[in-house]
Amino acid sequence: MAKNLLIVESPAKAKTIGSFLGKEFLVKSSFGHIRDLVKGNHAVKVDQGFAVTYAVPDDKKALVAELRKLARQAELVWLASDEDREGEAIAWHLQEVLELKEAKIRRIVFHEITKPAIIAAVANPRRIDKDLVMAQQARRILDRLVGFELSPLLWRKVKPSLSAGRVQSVAVRILVDREREISAFRPKAAFRVNGWFQPPSAHKAGQTPFKTELTRRFDLEEEVGIWLQKAVQCKWSVKAVETKPVTKSPSAPFTTSTLQQEASRKLRFGVIKTMRVAQRLYEEGHITYMRTDSVNLSETALEASAQAIRLSYGEQYHYRRQFKTKAAAAQEAHEAIRPTDFGRPRLPDLEKDQQVLYELIWKRAVASQMAEAKLEKTSINLSTSSLSEEFVAEGEVLLFDGFLKLYLESVDEDTQESNEDDQNKELRLPALRQGDITPVDRLLATQRYSRPPSRYTEASLVKKLEELGIGRPSTYAPTIGTVQERGYVERTQLEGYERQYLVLEQKPSTNLLKQTLKEITGADKNKLRSTDIGMLVNDFLLLHFPGVMDFGFTAKVEEDFDRIAEGQLDWIKMLDAFYQPFHQTVTKATEESERINGERELGMDGGMMYSVRMARYGPVVARINLKEPDAKPQYAKLKAGMIMEQLNLVDVLDLFLLPRTLGEHEGHGMTVGVGRFGPYIKWSDLFVSIPKEDDPLTLTSERAVELIIVKQQIIAAKLLKDFPDSGIQIIKGRWGPYLTRDGENFRIPKGVDVESASEAQCVQWIEQSPPPQPGRFASKAKSKAPLKAVSKPVTKTSAKTASKTSVFKSKASTKPKS
Repeated sequence: MAKNLLIVESPAKAKTIGSFLGKEFLVKSSFGHIRDLVKGNHAVKVDQGFAVTYAVPDDKKALVAELRKLARQAELVWLASDEDREGEAIAWHLQEVLELKEAKIRRIVFHEITKPAIIAAVANPRRIDKDLVMAQQARRILDRLVGFELSPLLWRKVKPSLSAGRVQSVAVRILVDREREISAFRPKAAFRVNGWFQPPSAHKAGQTPFKTELTRRFDLEEEVGIWLQKAVQCKWSVKAVETKPVTKSPSAPFTTSTLQQEASRKLRFGVIKTMRVAQRLYEEGHITYMRTDSVNLSETALEASAQAIRLSYGEQYHYRRQFKTKAAAAQEAHEAIRPTDFGRPRLPDLEKDQQVLYELIWKRAVASQMAEAKLEKTSINLSTSSLSEEFVAEGEVLLFDGFLKLYLESVDEDTQESNEDDQNKELRLPALRQGDITPVDRLLATQRYSRPPSRYTEASLVKKLEELGIGRPSTYAPTIGTVQERGYVERTQLEGYERQYLVLEQKPSTNLLKQTLKEITGADKNKLRSTDIGMLVNDFLLLHFPGVMDFGFTAKVEEDFDRIAEGQLDWIKMLDAFYQPFHQTVTKATEESERINGERELGMDGGMMYSVRMARYGPVVARINLKEPDAKPQYAKLKAGMIMEQLNLVDVLDLFLLPRTLGEHEGHGMTVGVGRFGPYIKWSDLFVSIPKEDDPLTLTSERAVELIIVKQQIIAAKLLKDFPDSGIQIIKGRWGPYLTRDGENFRIPKGVDVESASEAQCVQWIEQSPPPQPGRFASKAKSKAPLKAVSKPVTKTSAKTASKTSVFKSKASTKPKS
């Protein structure tokens, strides 16, 4: 047995570190946390000073027993979990669970997994930092208390099975506010005028007309038309030429949030994917620790980057600089995310995702130590004595590329101005002098509409959270993942709609030319948008818990955690100051608040009253005939992309065009309807889901037949045997064949030959099958209908969501209902 036992969180990390240390060290992995708060609402005893009860999960007990045995045999136990609060807490839990005495443990931390860093860490151990541990525990306790008190309240007042979190609720509020900004936005049209002018004859050889933009906007078509006709006849000349040097500086090396933002812009990575790939790069020793808010580079990194720049680009491209972190709570002792070896811009043995992210990190870190780019910016103003308006042309000429030779930071989509504004700034303008005559080549007025604020991407939401001081590097990705998993936020897939706009063109000696063109507006893909349930929960929490939902208050809580970590604030006092008023508010809201479902009347049409509300399985539109007192309401699901509070009467009338008949196929009628799980085709006793790319209102009979045939093929592949007289079928299931009859499923005894099974044997197996026990298995026992009448066909989409909808399926009949 080795004298030293070194414990890390992950097997990959253990493998890398193990290769650096000799035989005296045995490196093992704890596979993350080895214990957590017990389940239920008894984990935290508020009246006993927030005493907590931890438990080792069943799947970790064997591992804990192994580590405990190895720890007894070792002379020293080295705890090498990550250097953040989470890692410190893991080290503390290991000490507690393995019953390690203080004299026997050594706590080591490192920013990178390289041999020099590991050797240096072993040479400089320290004790477990209890302040960091308590800061992490305080966060865990606070989030557990908030979740366990708010969630039951939401079940009673909004909708069953909801949950709420402290940081997640504030993130949802940001998205709800943005969605309502977009909904309230009304575009305004204005004409932007561009002019193309000929350089003076002395400079004309080989030059094309140069583009300018008018400093004025016009609201009306008639107004801009008259102006163009006047302007084309005017004598335009150069009023002023201004040329000045401009420099551009590189961005700082990556922090967690800037890496997530740039990976989203350049690589189209989500924040969770970015962190997963970065984790592997770190564990394999290719980059430094990826959860950091520092932009600091170590002296070793500065020297290594300088050497790499001089070798690849020359001395003139190097410029040493040290960035300072703006965040007050940032730890400058930590480093920015950087490569561990600046001499390796590419690592050919990596997987594709790892390779592109590594190159991004390498380029950003190296570029941060390169010289500024030098440009010459030229601005030209054209004027005429006949009109007060002026045309302006701007251009930039790159004199020295500097860091731009390697890297340029991307930007988020501009929320107000068109990207066309910057199209000409990298162009060289003709050599002009004040007073030069520039004849008009052509004038173009284009109608443009103002644009609403952009929806957040995952990356821009991270940026917003960081700006507000909400969350920390380790919480951004989990927060964004959680709000999507809970159904409060979704990724947009909006196709947009067609819109017309006008273009007026005026050339010398010709009539004004008018064109009506079309563009697609409102299209949005993979942006974050709050859902109907997200809006309802947000409004309820904002009404009854304005403090918890306040951005400033949430940021202050994060600052309190930082102060606990620094030993400046007692964690029990901090929790007590938060919890007591919070608990009183929960009690008051439980007793006094009313249940909300967002119900709203949309209006009357043909004697029918239409309304929208949140039902048990999602938002629905209801209509009822007010002329018939005993009439029951009819319900329709909202179409994809619809938001409850944005609907009007016209929007929902088409929802009641279903069910509709498509004709016949093989002697049976085909009907298109919509149920709890979405639109479907009913043919004979078969129900077929309609894919998202097909519109049930315009679905053709030919397309319906195609979908039916595909469904029949799926059934044929799964149906092993069919006994029509008894209604028994043998089905090929995910975990082997099983019996089904009248919507109930039954096990087949192990070791039997299914292919030779008779109907009598199947009846015997069913009779001998034990009755389903209450609980999870019982709910699944009736979750599948016979394959001849499937309530939710097995498709790629439904297969992925099957586990999430098992509760609904257990209560559903074989026929979809509205």
